[in-house]
Amino acid sequence: MEMSHLQEKVSNLPLFPGVYIYRDKSGNVLYVGKAKRLKNRVRSYFQDSSNHSARIIAMVRKIYDIEVMITDSETEALIIENTLIKKYQPRYNILYRDDKTYPYICITNEERPRVFPTRTILKDGSQYFGPYDSVGGMKRMLEVIRKAFDLCTCAVSIKTLDKTKNTPKWNSCFDDYLGSCSAERDLLEYQTTIEKVTKLINGRTRELIKEIKEEMEIASSAMEFEQAAHLRDSLFAVQRFSERMKVVADNDLDRDLFVVARHEGIQEACGVLLKIREGKLVGKFHRFIRDVNDIPDAALLQSFLEDYYTSDHQITLPDEVYLSHPLVDEGLLHIFIEEKKSKKIPFRIPERGDKAKLIQMALTNAKLYLDERALTLEKRERDRIPVSITDLKKYLNLQRVPRRIECFDNSNFQGEYPVASMVSFVDAKPRKKAYKHFHIKTVVGPDDFASMHEVLTRRYSRLMQSSDQIPDLIVVDGGKGQLSSAIKALKEIGFYGQCEIIGLAKRLEEVFLPGRKDAIMIPKSSPALKLLQQVRDEAHRFAITFHRNIRSNHIIQTELTSIDGIGEKTAKALLKKFGSVENIRNLDLDTLSQEIGNKKAQSIFDYLNDQKNAKEANE
Repeated sequence: MEMSHLQEKVSNLPLFPGVYIYRDKSGNVLYVGKAKRLKNRVRSYFQDSSNHSARIIAMVRKIYDIEVMITDSETEALIIENTLIKKYQPRYNILYRDDKTYPYICITNEERPRVFPTRTILKDGSQYFGPYDSVGGMKRMLEVIRKAFDLCTCAVSIKTLDKTKNTPKWNSCFDDYLGSCSAERDLLEYQTTIEKVTKLINGRTRELIKEIKEEMEIASSAMEFEQAAHLRDSLFAVQRFSERMKVVADNDLDRDLFVVARHEGIQEACGVLLKIREGKLVGKFHRFIRDVNDIPDAALLQSFLEDYYTSDHQITLPDEVYLSHPLVDEGLLHIFIEEKKSKKIPFRIPERGDKAKLIQMALTNAKLYLDERALTLEKRERDRIPVSITDLKKYLNLQRVPRRIECFDNSNFQGEYPVASMVSFVDAKPRKKAYKHFHIKTVVGPDDFASMHEVLTRRYSRLMQSSDQIPDLIVVDGGKGQLSSAIKALKEIGFYGQCEIIGLAKRLEEVFLPGRKDAIMIPKSSPALKLLQQVRDEAHRFAITFHRNIRSNHIIQTELTSIDGIGEKTAKALLKKFGSVENIRNLDLDTLSQEIGNKKAQSIFDYLNDQKNAKEANE
């Protein structure tokens, strides 16, 4: 759809609340948003882009079509927006990185409700409490429920239910929990117990303890000692649970703390929720948010709150909400909560005192989660094996995956200034800190085979005496001759067999292996061959660059040291200071004298200027 058609469509949008959807040319959903006035909000995307982030500018360029859904209110639009975001996962919305499905405790919508763990929320009228940050936290809660109320909390399915009673069959429970199955319990007693379970899950332990104590006193007064003993056990279980919870506030106000922190290295953020009930920390929950490069903290926090409060799980609203940052649209959340929950809740950003310390505690948790995630991603990247490496192992029938490769190449000019290079690749990427240069010391004249023999002898003799990592594969630049020299060197020092070695001949890109007469031809389009070529070319570049530098420096130093009274030490010092002979030639005598003294300065000054004058006379 042309931009003019889009603008025409925008101009005809109503000034009603609703949800808008941007799609690209292929029909994929780019973005889902909500608006109090659809026309004004959507039109803002197509106006002056100077205030737009790079992310929004890129999105607008891809918009091909616009869909809208008119709603009765902005809060209804909020619910629909979050539902559609979860359904479509649009690229340009704030998206959560759900590496897992969070655990919940379900209390079913039945006459005799069941209590069990689940990771799936069904819209069947059941209550879902959570999400729990870890399975361990959820299991601890279920264990308290079992001990305090003698309820079975097995994760039963429809197939294991007694259809006549809507309860688990006796043989569906594990042996440890047979005594907890409550199919025969009085219905009214069972429903009262479920109410207590709900209070326990919601952190209402003070109210629950008081209620159990009153029931225990009544049972004792009625001389129902067995019932009183049972209530006593329930009381002890709830009290122990309550005592283990961390006290973080000195009053009974219920609070939800929402914070968001970001990690620039992995371009992710983490939202953390701390649930405080009756002054105790009863729950903690976090979510990672991906691709947050140019999204402000206020928008991230707004999204985190909207996602939590509009979800399908059971929510017990607090007395107040503490935030780490201001919200983009706090008023919308106030309206939504008041409409849906009939309760007004203040949002606050504490700046000092105990409340600020709670926010800081939540931020510390968020940063810890992000650091742990960064380490996980780094390890995952380290453990990831590129296709080029697995292909290389397959084509060459190597014994192990060649994750660390070392490649050697020689360079000389008619036998003069002979040098060699070694480059290192780890997981198909150059590891430049491990590169090495070699001056050839024992070879006279242009002898590549002997040079390769010397270099590998020196490199792996040292490696055997150190704790450095042994490569998985050695590559020598050349064919059978270079490979044979390399193998001979490795055998002489006792290193042969500790890793595999190949030769790569440039003309036909043939790969030679020890003990194999014919070369292996890796397909031209294979990532394995491209990797070998990259490794070989990098070794060649590194050797040539080093050779040129050595040769150039030698020629320059020879020109200066040919002057009477100028030795190699003075020549090197001048070249290091001024960079080149030409720069030295352009110096005045005073500057040169300050560096090396009057006598040496006069000699160099006269020599270089005589050369300069002679050159100008010839021209």
